[in-house]
Amino acid sequence: MKTKTRTAAVRTLSLGLGVALLATACSSGGTGEAEETSGDTGDSTTITWWHNSNTAPGKDYYEKVAADFSEANPGVRIEVSAMQHDDMVTKLDAAFQSGDAPDVYMERGGGEMQAHVEAGLTKDLSEVAADTISTLGSSVAGWQIDGQTYGLPFSMGVVGFWYNKAIFEQAGVTEAPATWDEFYAVIDKLKAAGVEPISVGVGEKWPAAHYWYYFALRECSQKVLQDGVSSLDFSDPCFVKAGEDLEKLVAAEPFNAGFLSTPAQKGPTSASALLATGKVAMELAGHWEPGVMQGLTEDKQGLGEDTGWFPFPAVTGGKGDPAAVLGGGDAWAVSEGAPDAAVDFVKYLLSDEVQQGFAEQDMGLPTNPAAVEFVKDPALAALLEVRDSSPFVQLYFDTAFGTSVGGAMNDAIALVFASSGSAQDIVDATQSAADAEK
Repeated sequence: MKTKTRTAAVRTLSLGLGVALLATACSSGGTGEAEETSGDTGDSTTITWWHNSNTAPGKDYYEKVAADFSEANPGVRIEVSAMQHDDMVTKLDAAFQSGDAPDVYMERGGGEMQAHVEAGLTKDLSEVAADTISTLGSSVAGWQIDGQTYGLPFSMGVVGFWYNKAIFEQAGVTEAPATWDEFYAVIDKLKAAGVEPISVGVGEKWPAAHYWYYFALRECSQKVLQDGVSSLDFSDPCFVKAGEDLEKLVAAEPFNAGFLSTPAQKGPTSASALLATGKVAMELAGHWEPGVMQGLTEDKQGLGEDTGWFPFPAVTGGKGDPAAVLGGGDAWAVSEGAPDAAVDFVKYLLSDEVQQGFAEQDMGLPTNPAAVEFVKDPALAALLEVRDSSPFVQLYFDTAFGTSVGGAMNDAIALVFASSGSAQDIVDATQSAADAEK
């Protein structure tokens, strides 16, 4: 068993994409209930599988994937539980604590995965899935500890602003903003046109936290960020500057009414639904957004041809590369006590066939090279180019730092959105939680 001391090799998780693009946090919305986990029973085997694609088309596709695997493997039954992302994360935490985790689940990597591995909860896939690991190449680095692989990434992408092209045109916005000065000009035009500029799900904190993460990516150099993940030292002034940038944005009042209690992806009043139904002009979100929006509109088309995307704007005077992106991915992992068939199922989920269908359904950006050309959505296809050409991809801070540090950070960021906290408060809360981890 690994020691509980987090090694520098594991904690240095902010890497250039040429080395690895690391785990992420998010996907489709909705609700669902967990199923009881069970293993081999006589001549039959039941595999429990939890995922967060619980709206069409993702939910239907995964039901078919499970059925196809069972048909090809007589005696193996897949119990599928589709959940809204935040519900799934909460239930996974509880399941791990109770010792009743699903056989196959989504692993987000970073400090969270390390805790699971150190507790003996997650299966080492290095040998049993060697061929699949070879196919995925450097993508698996975000789910490796001391050279061993504990998760197989199935989707990897980046965060940026998704927007409604038609609303932008109606407001007289002819080009996507490249700098924050231009961004504020866009906000003014949208307000003048009677449109709420941005939706944000502060009610679940992590969507709001992405703003501070991104401002830090623009204000701080790559070295400072990489060293910070390794050392848990947030003393560089760039972290306070990131908070000051956020304070300025909040003061401009660009967000939807009731944003402090708005959910991220769940239901018709969620941040994603407000964008999907034309009630706001844009939202900061990841590669999962087209699929989420499709599940939240009656015609299952989301914004359709009006879907646009642009990167987080550059910050004047910032030390970060304006081409650097915030991102990550999701991986399938197997619980330590799961039946052998669970490993076979996870390898099937990363097969050419399943990953190609995943791409065709606009569920994310596939990691299997054989599936990349099957991405149909033009906006998602463009994200592939951004993902593959970015000089630096910063893993979501809350995932990289783990639950304690990331949670304290996100709480403090949410307070800034509520005008109840400051730029310095974010750094102080994060540093205090980090010091407790050392």
